[in-house]
Amino acid sequence: MAFLELSNIQKIYGPTQVVKDFNMSIEKGEFISFLGPSGCGKTTTLRMVAGFETPTAGDITINGVRQNDLKTNQRNIGMVFQAYALFPNMTAAENVAFGLRVKGIEKEVSAKTVKEMLDLVSLSHLADRYPFQLSGGQQQRVALARALAIKPQVLLLDEPLSALDAKIRVSLREEIRAIQQKMGITTIFVTHDQEEALSISDRIVVMHQGRADQIGTPFEIYNRPKTKFVATFVGTLSIIEAKVADLSANTVTIGNTTVHLSEPLGNVKPGDKISIALRPEALSLSNGGNRDFSLSGKVESVSFLGSVIRTKLIVDGQPLSFDMFNDPSVKPPVVGDMIEARFSATDLLIVRD
Repeated sequence: MAFLELSNIQKIYGPTQVVKDFNMSIEKGEFISFLGPSGCGKTTTLRMVAGFETPTAGDITINGVRQNDLKTNQRNIGMVFQAYALFPNMTAAENVAFGLRVKGIEKEVSAKTVKEMLDLVSLSHLADRYPFQLSGGQQQRVALARALAIKPQVLLLDEPLSALDAKIRVSLREEIRAIQQKMGITTIFVTHDQEEALSISDRIVVMHQGRADQIGTPFEIYNRPKTKFVATFVGTLSIIEAKVADLSANTVTIGNTTVHLSEPLGNVKPGDKISIALRPEALSLSNGGNRDFSLSGKVESVSFLGSVIRTKLIVDGQPLSFDMFNDPSVKPPVVGDMIEARFSATDLLIVRD
């Protein structure tokens, strides 16, 4: 049995079903991200694990113990919120010590634990400062130390980085991941930021309209999306319409180009329209490697993104983006040019609803 089990979880508010038949098994020490847009049910699911919400149906089990009827303070769970939720009248050290005090931990043991936690988040030198004297990143570190001080069996983080600026977000998410791996604590991280989820997770749950559209490793989610929503939500991806040409040869046509797919077409018939996806980095202007196919299009726009130049083509009336590295010695495409973007059959993804 997995360490944390969510079985057939549902949550209904009046006429609205916010979480629909959610199932997942999480191993001890895993870092799981719930990824999705606002209103998809990710925070509600997290709050049910924490005990702030009660499932309408289904069971939540941690280390073999059913949690549904346990109060939040009985679940031994650490929680980090988006808005820090620090006590303004307490110093950083006192905030970290709060949960230990509630548990009745002896002062000497508590003081030692507080020092260890502040050392862990590199804030021991700011132990006597109040929240208003700390930056947003420092406040979130204190909140993390407070959540970890009680030695929880599960750590829950509800969009903890969304209030921070971009540079701080990147450094702090790396710190959170390093601390999580060092402590080996089972963690669920809620975010709407795909880069965050892809960079630090063992597995990602992409949520859509209350359901887990796909659960997989970052590599699987990015490279092999199973639904159109996952394909369009995670990363940049061009979806173009193709027609089934020959089932026996597993070919489709895109405009005037016939392409052989490496992935089986499935339950379709010749003439049916299907959605095909291509990542921008899969396309190239060169014919090196295994790029056996090409699509001709007119350059509609060219965007300079620093290390990458993104070009949007119009192919058979449909937009198609591709990326190339910024090489100062190579002139980028020009708006209005007709060019060929090359790719291999393995780069093509069949996107299903």
